[in-house]
Amino acid sequence: MEKDWTKDLEHDEYENDIDLLLKDALEAVEITKPGYFVNLVTSANFGDPVEYLQPLIEKMYNETVRLKYIDQCGCGGHVLRVWKLKKL
Repeated sequence: MEKDWTKDLEHDEYENDIDLLLKDALEAVEITKPGYFVNLVTSANFGDPVEYLQPLIEKMYNETVRLKYIDQCGCGGHVLRVWKLKKL
């Protein structure tokens, strides 16, 4: 994606399938072009994404991303923003 965007990983099949959530979160990061961010909105069922999703993304993408926990939604979900850094 050559724009800032949001991937909804909060509802439907994601609510009870952590493996699918992780797979699609990594895919969302992968398709986001450098210079843009993706908001990963995750289900409250799995808790704070800083504890389970952020370490995975940092491990997979090392120095090519920057992450920031944005907020917990009123409905209980969480927003983790992932910026793809521009290539030097």
